[in-house]
Amino acid sequence: MRIYLDNCCFNRPYDDQSSLLISLEARAKLYIQEKIRQGDYELVCSYMLEYENSQNRDIFKRDIISLYQSQFCKYYVPYERMEELQDRITNIMTYGITYKDAVHVACAIFAECDYFLTTDIRLQKRYKGMEIKIVNPLDFIRIIDGKDFHND
Repeated sequence: MRIYLDNCCFNRPYDDQSSLLISLEARAKLYIQEKIRQGDYELVCSYMLEYENSQNRDIFKRDIISLYQSQFCKYYVPYERMEELQDRITNIMTYGITYKDAVHVACAIFAECDYFLTTDIRLQKRYKGMEIKIVNPLDFIRIIDGKDFHND
């Protein structure tokens, strides 16, 4: 199963953990990250992930995220695919989604991901396309573990 985690998802463990929801999303993201390490899921990355992470002023966070992505990314969508993605990006933006988020979603669709993971509630609510399922890390675990649990 191919999954794409956007930049806010990668950064969730570094957010203020005093909120229960943020703490649970961070734990869920770390659990998913471990499943990627174990080979249960294929991580897809893109030039937009790389760009956004490079803008992080916290060198420690930037380097840790970059290292993880370089070690475990199974499929990378390069900037050279931008022209192919443009129509899809424009279409996604019609839902009121920002350019950068639209690029992330378009890259995930291009890479034939099964799920797009984000902690951005606005993005989850606005995307109405049928090409990919956009969920937060907690919902992803509920969906996937629920399937596994009900198959036993």
